[in-house]
Amino acid sequence: MRSPIRFLVVAAGCAALGLFMTPKKSPADEGMWLFSNPPRAQLKKYGFEPDQKWLDHVRLSSVRFNSGGSGSFVSPTGLVMTNHHVAAHDLDKVSTAEKNYLRDGFLAKNHDDEIKCKGLELNVLTAIKDVTAEVEKAVPAGTAPAEAFKLRTAKIAELEKGAADPAKNVRADVVTLYAGGQYHLYTFKKYTDIRIVFAPEKQAAFFGGDPDNFEYPRFDLDVAFFRVWEDGKPLNTENYLKWSAAGAKADELVLVSGHPGRTNRGNTTDELKYLRDTGYPYLLNRLNRLEVLLGSWGARSEANSQKSEEELFSIQNSRKARIGGLAGLMDPKLMGRKIKDEERLKAFLNGPHDTDTATTTMVNNAKAAFATVAKAEKVRTDLIKDITVLENSAGFNSASFGIARTLVRAAAELPKPNAERLREFADARLPSLKFGLFSDEPIYEDLETLKLADGLQFLAVTLGPDSDLVKKVLAGKSPRERAYDLISGTKVRDPKFRKQVFENIETATKNGGTLDLSVLKDPMLDVAALVDPACRAVRKRFENEVDEPKRQAYSALAKAKFAMDGDKVYPDATFTLRLAFGTVKGYKEDGKDVPAFTTMDGLYARSKEQGNKGPFELPKRWVERKDKLDLKTPYNFVCTADIIGGNSGSPVVNTKGEVVGLIFDGNIQSLVLDFIYDDTIARAVSVDSRAIIESLRKVYDAGALADELTGKK
Repeated sequence: MRSPIRFLVVAAGCAALGLFMTPKKSPADEGMWLFSNPPRAQLKKYGFEPDQKWLDHVRLSSVRFNSGGSGSFVSPTGLVMTNHHVAAHDLDKVSTAEKNYLRDGFLAKNHDDEIKCKGLELNVLTAIKDVTAEVEKAVPAGTAPAEAFKLRTAKIAELEKGAADPAKNVRADVVTLYAGGQYHLYTFKKYTDIRIVFAPEKQAAFFGGDPDNFEYPRFDLDVAFFRVWEDGKPLNTENYLKWSAAGAKADELVLVSGHPGRTNRGNTTDELKYLRDTGYPYLLNRLNRLEVLLGSWGARSEANSQKSEEELFSIQNSRKARIGGLAGLMDPKLMGRKIKDEERLKAFLNGPHDTDTATTTMVNNAKAAFATVAKAEKVRTDLIKDITVLENSAGFNSASFGIARTLVRAAAELPKPNAERLREFADARLPSLKFGLFSDEPIYEDLETLKLADGLQFLAVTLGPDSDLVKKVLAGKSPRERAYDLISGTKVRDPKFRKQVFENIETATKNGGTLDLSVLKDPMLDVAALVDPACRAVRKRFENEVDEPKRQAYSALAKAKFAMDGDKVYPDATFTLRLAFGTVKGYKEDGKDVPAFTTMDGLYARSKEQGNKGPFELPKRWVERKDKLDLKTPYNFVCTADIIGGNSGSPVVNTKGEVVGLIFDGNIQSLVLDFIYDDTIARAVSVDSRAIIESLRKVYDAGALADELTGKK
């Protein structure tokens, strides 16, 4: 499913849990399963029993794009496959006024031609360890939320630091599952020398544009290839997915290995009502505002369009996705299912139980948890505006402010003990933070001014023009004038400047002191420092009054759920590696059968019926080479696999572990999968492996790349 590489958030929130899943009644293909707890029983019904060797091979062949999205190794020399829309931000970064790789595509004829990405990090999950007991032991029962958050954060920082090894490019993250029911320590091999090998034209990758986004039938070549380099040469990849020449077949079992971003299936009905009534409507207003802003600015010139098109696409995609999600939340049938699942759990809690202390405590904690979540959602409603404009930076919408805030907070956080820092500044996370901070990706001054002016206006409208903080930020000027002064006057967009500042912070820290950034007299650093106390205050309140109470509440509910159904359920998505499965299968919509596959001739028919204009215009080379193609080649297909945003770029494999497709979207009916699974009409949409090879050989003259994928010399 298309997921924006950079996305807006209403507010940070605790990870959701797979709480109200009912294994006995769940549709057969439901679940985003942990590789440490795969769906063996469900797959056995299909006659497939993956052994540990199969699971390890697929896991080690899977790649996480830290910018957002999934991918996989598909050759023994470090070749990585993902979506064009996952690659879009990286294509945009390396484009120039003369060469627009995002629009026109790119092909490296040999290794020397491969373009090095700016600030892109890829992760491969190498090990999983259950550290639940260690984390829970660090937080005694009955600890107040603020202290519990502090103790838990400290323990997680300790575990991550102990497992990470920056010298060997080993990253470590403690992943919260079941919203605190479990904690797993994930260690990753981190790669940062990533080079672009191939991307088609945007018009081929996103054929149909916004009108066809989240729709089906589709005709998109939404694919891109990167290569991982290490020690100055292409990576030798022992684990990679081989290519299927036969592709997918109707009714065939297929599996998806990827990194779904976040689901909310375990949310109580009170939290879902918050999203329905407050969270999603507020976010949609913000997205609509930004879409109009960037759309109007981009339409003024080709140069403006090139600078803003990738971000505009992300916003449009987010807007359409949230509209679909909101429609699901407003569906009485969906909410009715959630209410029934919640009533089932409450009935279990009110039923007969053992009278031992542990069981009684579990039941009482779970009963109280519903009220705790309801109370936290009321606080969340009160905080939504402040958390959005301040801590989530919507009131300062610009890359320049984000850089300045990172430097300001680094100066404050690094001198603290590792356990007491904001989590993003913990020792285990610093290498990735610095890698992104020091990237020399282009940041456009005119676009920055436009976005910041709008952000400052949004800040003033939200907090009120008479707010003392607003007055100090604007310094007696209009939002537009102040934005111009800040953007034109700051040096933070210079990679050398920000790297030097950060290194000076580290030096001061090692010497037992702190660095006073005010002496630099940089206006953006000064504004970031000015608003940081207010940002931290609302963040702290959110953590203590929303995040932590909900974490404890959902942990209590998870324990009750385990007592009711056992632990053979999957947790909600957390942008960590999961295994999903399903069958290649069409569906019926409005009384009409929608076939599982589209073909290449359908692409040309779709373009013709729309007058070959706008988003339906075919790239020149596709018109010229039509007669070279086998037009019966399957192009896109749908399956019932359980996927969500973040799965973009996930490989679709058969039971042999061979690539048969590439996830790139879901249909509009799949957007309810954020909250509940349904395979009646919801489908995952993929590019067929046969279409990728056919296009590479006959449209793009990329025979060498096709040979590498198919194992031919």
